[in-house]
Amino acid sequence: MLVGRENERKMLKEAYEADESKFVAIYGRRRIGKTYLVRETFENHFTFQHSGYFGGKLSDELFEFCISIRQYGLDGFEQPKNWLEAFELLKRVIMNSPDKRKVVFLDELSWMDTRGSDFVMALEGFWNGWASARKDVLLIVCGSVTSWMISKIVHNKGGLYNRLSFRINLEPFTLKECEEYVNAKNIIMNRYSILQCYMIMGGVPYYWSFLEKGLSLPQNIDRIFFADNALLDNEFEYIYSSLFHNPEPYIKIISALGKKKAGMTREEIVKASKLPESGNLSKKLEELENCGFIRRYNSYGKKQKDSLYQLIDNFTLFYFKFLEKKPTDEHFWTNNQLSQAVKTWCGLAFERVCLEHVSEIKNALGISGVSTNAYSWSCKKDNEKGLEGSQIDLIIERRDQIIDLCEMKYSTKPFKVTLKVDTDIHRKTWDFINATGTHFAVHPIILTPYGITDDSYRGQIQAVITADDLFK
Repeated sequence: MLVGRENERKMLKEAYEADESKFVAIYGRRRIGKTYLVRETFENHFTFQHSGYFGGKLSDELFEFCISIRQYGLDGFEQPKNWLEAFELLKRVIMNSPDKRKVVFLDELSWMDTRGSDFVMALEGFWNGWASARKDVLLIVCGSVTSWMISKIVHNKGGLYNRLSFRINLEPFTLKECEEYVNAKNIIMNRYSILQCYMIMGGVPYYWSFLEKGLSLPQNIDRIFFADNALLDNEFEYIYSSLFHNPEPYIKIISALGKKKAGMTREEIVKASKLPESGNLSKKLEELENCGFIRRYNSYGKKQKDSLYQLIDNFTLFYFKFLEKKPTDEHFWTNNQLSQAVKTWCGLAFERVCLEHVSEIKNALGISGVSTNAYSWSCKKDNEKGLEGSQIDLIIERRDQIIDLCEMKYSTKPFKVTLKVDTDIHRKTWDFINATGTHFAVHPIILTPYGITDDSYRGQIQAVITADDLFK
């Protein structure tokens, strides 16, 4: 049951129906559904399919590759000593196939590229020297180690430079796609439950696949995360160990970021993680960003060198808050819905979901076609400048000379904009105008799941965006 992914399926279909050989690379964070997309699109009909072997040595990878070769009908060959010889076997499988279109699917490509194996060189030779010269080969490669896929395949500066026919960066589901998914599985959930589930799992289809119909969302969350031998009991350790050969420094980085809501500078990360300041740190930050766990962004008015890093993976944030020291109560989520800890987490998690749906926010504001930039912004108290100190997590700077200051307020019912809230919004607006000296019109915007009450202070609020808007 493949939900969504219309554009991605369209690209794969176009590559399949072409009258020449095509090379497609698919990448995206782990558990996002890359393998499922390919298998469902082609209904598991491949001329050849193979997946890399996690943690294997070169000999292990070649052994597993030969098992796949035999499964697709080739036998009576000597064990290859290297990838050049292994790809010669693949050529024979393709030449022996009666398929009109030879679909070759190589999954978890980075795991096949063991140290010193020259795997990428052999892949280059296979494609450039043989497959691309034919008219009937569709080569699809996938990888969860996004940084490896980007550096070695997508932005390859050697023999694979500019050789890709299509590149597909598979993104997490949006709220709308998650709603389509639960409907397709006949799971009855209202939008509030889907929103809260997204706050926990993000748009990772694999996690949503564990939802069981007939159970409430709290019951499902207990079953998936808090029960003894929970379905995703060791997910945190598995994700990072499967992506990185030495996961410890990466976990130190995200652990540091998990303790600060608004993000951290590079210098702050070094201090908090106790990792050495070096180019190696830059590489690790880039890898975490490419894998979708963190984002790098600029505060409004700041230069690129002043970039901030923020942990944005929903599951990782949920893990640090509730699972790192797992409670003994198997029904923890059901029993703590009204606790202050859950309420505080809901406020922070809702902000993250809004940051993941900026396109939907723009659409709700009627500016989907307007060029924009999204930022965060903060200032410290400064009596001389008349600044009281403010933090704004989402600012949308628009080409039509308007700046939207988005104030995100999580609530389980219509939110009341009290005099205190109105004063706070006015303070932030004043601080922003005074500190930045902007000449743009500044529009305060409220984002809250159920909208605002009829008796709210509405004077300076220019638009109200609800959870329903985030589903469009």
